[in-house]
Amino acid sequence: MKNTQKGFTLIELMIVVAIIAILAAIAIPAYQDYLIRAQVSEGAVLSDGAKTAVAEFYSNHGHYPLTNQSAGLPTNATSINGKYVSQVAVATGVITATFSGPGVNSKIKGDTFVLSPTDNGGSMNWTCNSTAHAQTVPPKYLPSSCRP
Repeated sequence: MKNTQKGFTLIELMIVVAIIAILAAIAIPAYQDYLIRAQVSEGAVLSDGAKTAVAEFYSNHGHYPLTNQSAGLPTNATSINGKYVSQVAVATGVITATFSGPGVNSKIKGDTFVLSPTDNGGSMNWTCNSTAHAQTVPPKYLPSSCRP
């Protein structure tokens, strides 16, 4: 009686491991970029309240608010924060969200997300940059509406 072996050979197992390694090498960086984009989106969401306040102030006064307090937001910019955003500040209508804290990815730590208002004849347009305040978040991590 002939004894036949069943199962995978060593070379077959090595090929499977190599395929898994290639897939992981592609997927891990893409996932890290996804996580950073999620962190940046927190800055965009926290800035929404400031956008409303700036637009309302401009509608009532005809000029942009100089500070958080004049916009009707908490005086201390660090009062508007989240898990990845340390503060949201208003300066002459320009909204700046700063990323810092223990959970922030090192690729955006200390970077800023900037929203600049423009009066468009009765409506407010927001640009994700400002000539006076440079956006430091790399463009590939910005929300799709802000990417060049």
